[in-house]
Amino acid sequence: MGFLDLFVVALMPVLKVLLITGLGLFLALDRIDLLGENARHYVNNLVFYLFSPALVVSQLGETITFQSLRSLWFMPVNILLTFIIGSILAWILIKITKTPPHLQGLVIGCCSAGNLGNLLLIIVPAVCEESNSPFGDSTVCSTYGTTYASLSMAVGAVYIWTYVYIIMRIYADKGADSEDTDINESITDSESYKEALLPSSKNSGSRAYSDEDELPRTISGGKLKIKEKILQSVKKFTAKINLKMVFAPATIAAICGFIIGTVSPIRKLMIGDSAPLRVIDSSASLLGETTIPCMTLIVGSNLLRGLRKSEVSASVIAGIVAVRNIFLPIIGIGVVKAAHHFGMVESDSLYQFILLLQFALPPAMTIGIIAQLFGAGEGECSVIMLWSYVVSALSLTFWSTFYMWLLQ
Repeated sequence: MGFLDLFVVALMPVLKVLLITGLGLFLALDRIDLLGENARHYVNNLVFYLFSPALVVSQLGETITFQSLRSLWFMPVNILLTFIIGSILAWILIKITKTPPHLQGLVIGCCSAGNLGNLLLIIVPAVCEESNSPFGDSTVCSTYGTTYASLSMAVGAVYIWTYVYIIMRIYADKGADSEDTDINESITDSESYKEALLPSSKNSGSRAYSDEDELPRTISGGKLKIKEKILQSVKKFTAKINLKMVFAPATIAAICGFIIGTVSPIRKLMIGDSAPLRVIDSSASLLGETTIPCMTLIVGSNLLRGLRKSEVSASVIAGIVAVRNIFLPIIGIGVVKAAHHFGMVESDSLYQFILLLQFALPPAMTIGIIAQLFGAGEGECSVIMLWSYVVSALSLTFWSTFYMWLLQ
């Protein structure tokens, strides 16, 4: 296929996303108020607790087998690489732009965590359904594409609620500590100024002797065993992990989907036209079909907050947009091509296409939820999301076209 034909194939899904996203933004306006704050809350809960898990478990259960697992093992590794490389680029961006401490965790989160669920679940099936799609039969492509996207969403949720959650929590604590330190320093400076005007009650010689006497005792008594230090580090690390969020409904659904697909007796009971319990799988699929339109509407309604906030520097926004739309997609080509060269990824063009897209997605909407939890940069996050998704409308079209051309 020519580059122009591939461009049209890539453009159609993005246009669909833009139209439904725009509709979601329109419905969230105060004059319409069909997707106001309360409505968004309820729809978000339905998507999070019901629709998304139903889609994940039905798609994984129908298509995942022991044989297919052999070709999918690299996807969690690929997603982890997007997080690590994005974090490194974010650290460089923070140093260049001198980002304020309370926003540094937000910048790392936006650069490292892409929208691994919502957009892939929208774009991949839509690409497959195009008449001139390069991925073969539309039904087979859509089934496997949705499975890959569902697995991506589940793995991405685990990484976001462990890796990104911990980083944003650490930086939120640092930002709060720095503010407290500034306040305390101003108080201490005034107190020390007063104390400097008063005569000291102890002479310098006795003070020096006391310090020297305490030094050996402090060194000998302050030593901790290596084992105790390791245990303390582990405790601090685990204390920052929100296990409730790690085992989110989509993650639990992914585990159930793997069990249904790989355990032969269960698979025979639930999957297939002659399965006795096929009605359960059919019901889950029916619920799962509502996930994509609901997700897209919510994305649009959430972007409305970005139009009402502007408390973030243009350099930070431009840097995040550049990382997610230029640097990461280019690096992703090298990662996936190297993995294919060394035999870690099979010659499945659809699978490679999704691995490449994982590097080119805008920031995950979950970052806004985490920012809200810690009360650090929630308004700034809305602005970042707004501009990131505006730019991604163009960049996703370009990168999708280029990736399909590259995989021909």
